[in-house]
Amino acid sequence: MAQLRQDYHLFLEKGAEILVVGPENRSAFAAYWEKNDLPFPGLPDPGHHVVKLYGQEIKLFKFGRMPAQVLVDRQGMTRYVHYGQYMSDIPPNEELLALLDELNREID
Repeated sequence: MAQLRQDYHLFLEKGAEILVVGPENRSAFAAYWEKNDLPFPGLPDPGHHVVKLYGQEIKLFKFGRMPAQVLVDRQGMTRYVHYGQYMSDIPPNEELLALLDELNREID
């Protein structure tokens, strides 16, 4: 999440919002957000309801949820999904920002 925090302003400039969904309960999530001074919203999902909607994998032998990045357009359509195979398998911000540029060109 550090890389998202670092470039958060660039995502906002492209009309995007970052929403992080995590398995922790509400109080643990709030404590993590405060400790790490995260500027974007987070959604606690201890019942894994959101995870199931987007098909994010849970691998108990690999420490739980594998990372997943999903770009949803303004109409609510999923336009890009990346499912990580290991905990550090996360696309660079540059890749996500370029995808946002493409989506914004489609709208114009």
